[in-house]
Amino acid sequence: MSQDASYLQADIERLAPKYQRPGPRYTSYPTAPHLSEAFGTNQFEARCAQADQRDRPLSLYVHVPFCRSICYYCACNKVVTRTPGAGQEYLNALDKELTRYRDWGLNQRLVTQLHWGGGTPTYLSDAELTQLMHLIARNYQLTDAPDREYSIEIDPRTVSKQTIALLRGLGFNRLSLGIQDFDPLVQKAINRVQPYEMVADLTHCIREHGFKSLSFDLIYGLPHQSAQSFSKTLAKVIRLGPDRIACYNYAHLPNRFTSQRAIDRLTLPSATQRLRLQRLIDTTLADSGYVLIGLDHYVKTTDELSVAQREGRLQRNFQGYSLKSAEDMMGIGHSAISQIGDMIVQNARNLDDYLAKTEANESPISRGLKLTQDDLLRRDIIMDICCKLEFSLSEICQRYGYQAQSYLKKEIEDLQEFVADGLINETGSGYRLTTLGRHFLRNLCMVFDAWLEQTPVDIKYSKTV
Repeated sequence: MSQDASYLQADIERLAPKYQRPGPRYTSYPTAPHLSEAFGTNQFEARCAQADQRDRPLSLYVHVPFCRSICYYCACNKVVTRTPGAGQEYLNALDKELTRYRDWGLNQRLVTQLHWGGGTPTYLSDAELTQLMHLIARNYQLTDAPDREYSIEIDPRTVSKQTIALLRGLGFNRLSLGIQDFDPLVQKAINRVQPYEMVADLTHCIREHGFKSLSFDLIYGLPHQSAQSFSKTLAKVIRLGPDRIACYNYAHLPNRFTSQRAIDRLTLPSATQRLRLQRLIDTTLADSGYVLIGLDHYVKTTDELSVAQREGRLQRNFQGYSLKSAEDMMGIGHSAISQIGDMIVQNARNLDDYLAKTEANESPISRGLKLTQDDLLRRDIIMDICCKLEFSLSEICQRYGYQAQSYLKKEIEDLQEFVADGLINETGSGYRLTTLGRHFLRNLCMVFDAWLEQTPVDIKYSKTV
């Protein structure tokens, strides 16, 4: 067994009850629930238009919310529809939003990272996919540089080989396939039937077209899953050899996500079974040449993300883990989130509101936040935990003109419990997560989250373990 998976199952089962609590996933800090509707969108426009921003690379996210059918487990911001013309109406709205940003100077910034998510971006027809890329190219500086990261999320049920060829021609070099599980019983229970043969055929097609990277998304904790059934899924995944694998812990929150009410809670794995599934994933992937780089994400040891982590160039944002080639991210479309400098904003979360605002040539931004110096300091700590798996409080505090021992006195005291439990080790300059500690990463981030106690009562986070 790989040393990366050397902790014992008993360790995680012993500590899980102690640390198992609801918590954010930290794709940003502060997290999205703390954005305020009182935020003035003109502040964000002024920040984007500042001259010192114009020679910096940009990350661009485009949200396509539509799906043709509902996957019962899904917690994404999506709209299930088969209404003719929905895609074109949405593209018209995106065009208006992009036109609004032309005066901000964003079109002068090179887009080194591009990601289309959803929903299901391939809900759009081939012609609409082409139209969307042309809209972006008309408003931003795209690149064909080999080190670009242009990715798109794909539901395997929605694409043909012709669409794969089109995506390659449009400039995408990374694809992410939503797999979840290959077991037929599990697929039926979550209303997402996609045979292994379909995915294998699609994977072969993707390899033939020379995409730089292929990712698979898996979910554990789904109905009818067991260690025996999921080991078969993992064996099939390893046989197909994706470069990256994201294994998400299913969060059953039926009061928040109504589609989850279709799942029989009695068919869900118990807490102990879920922990054993997590251990199974950890050991199986480690023995197959994958390394856990952070929260839920495994990559081959030769993958760029693994190299970037070792060299301190890994970043985490609303797109997940990526290379640190663009720190600023602009989100386009319904509910999309942007992070430029010390500001985070989000577009209207209701599709009708988004469409109405863009039709009226108004800003689609509905809420935001200007980060304080304390926010920036804590963001740096949390992102180092997520991306470097180590952090130096003295170094980060010094960066902002503080002394760690006084400014973070309570946090430093709280860390001693993590040290005692074997989740982090003290180093000469700070702290480093242990292999076991990586599975409690969110709990460690929560130590430094000054906003956590202010979370709105209607927001329910998934459990950390």
